[in-house]
Amino acid sequence: MLGRMIARRFSTTVARKSEIHQHGLPGANLPFDIHNRYKLTAYFIIYFSSGLSLPYFLARYYMLKK
Repeated sequence: MLGRMIARRFSTTVARKSEIHQHGLPGANLPFDIHNRYKLTAYFIIYFSSGLSLPYFLARYYMLKK
């Protein structure tokens, strides 16, 4: 019972202190802008290419280290 009261009190204060106003717009709660197509494409390319290329760079680093 006490845990639920604390959780409810915390969640209501977090919701009140939040500066993100969603207003029912698509993408309003995302941490990046989805309205600029080219900027969004660049972000996706950088994000996915960094994750996919990291194992290859690490393998090269350890192979050159020997």
